[in-house]
Amino acid sequence: MTLKELKHLLAAHPAKAVKLHLADGSEVPVHFHITEVGQVHKRFIDCGGKLRDEKHCRLQAWVASDVDHRIDATKLSRILDAARLAVPDDSLEVEVEYEAALISQYPVLSGSGRNGSIVLELGTKHTDCLAKDVCGVPETENVESGCCSGSGCCS
Repeated sequence: MTLKELKHLLAAHPAKAVKLHLADGSEVPVHFHITEVGQVHKRFIDCGGKLRDEKHCRLQAWVASDVDHRIDATKLSRILDAARLAVPDDSLEVEVEYEAALISQYPVLSGSGRNGSIVLELGTKHTDCLAKDVCGVPETENVESGCCSGSGCCS
């Protein structure tokens, strides 16, 4: 989901509570706060030697002890408006950073208004070889074995 799509969803459902559903079916506790909004830019070389750039908008969700706290669409819209200086590009994909046992980033796959709330469905991220053709790894390669298993591309 892009930042523009998220803003549109929030505007269409003002004052509705925002919920975050994780890919495993669990939820981020409803009393979460959004403590950061930022544009993250990652510039890197893949294992095939190609220079790559990735940019996205990251929302940090933090859970405190104030169990009566709720964030609604209007409040999240105000937070996103205030973040325009840091994130001027509404076409960026949105992800949520959340710490359960570990800090993880979850792409926002979709969002909808239902049951009196806005529900954001979060996906998962995985590592991958971005140069399978250079590494000689078939596209169906098992994620756990990785691109460098025996190919020598990462040496």
